[in-house]
Amino acid sequence: MSIVRLSIVLSFIFIHPVLFAKGNAKLGKQKSVTCVACHGANGISNSPIWPNLAGQKAQYLVKQLKDFRSGARKEPSMSPMVKPLTDADIENLAAYYSSLKCK
Repeated sequence: MSIVRLSIVLSFIFIHPVLFAKGNAKLGKQKSVTCVACHGANGISNSPIWPNLAGQKAQYLVKQLKDFRSGARKEPSMSPMVKPLTDADIENLAAYYSSLKCK
């Protein structure tokens, strides 16, 4: 592979990391039904006390959800919601919310 072609490929990978996310946004949308109560339809919160999830980076969402699940991050309302999620569920939710536009 020529240096030019390699440079183009690597640039594309680093510019578009969402294209290489592990999760499945379609499955994440299906799983997000519970999230809507606080984080709103399409990831836009209904209340100023809950954050918008739309447009967040997938890696950030994965870390936060796993921290809630493990107890590393404590929030009385989030921990029980995240506890039953599998790693795949978390990856899918992150893929879904990171694919949405924040308004």
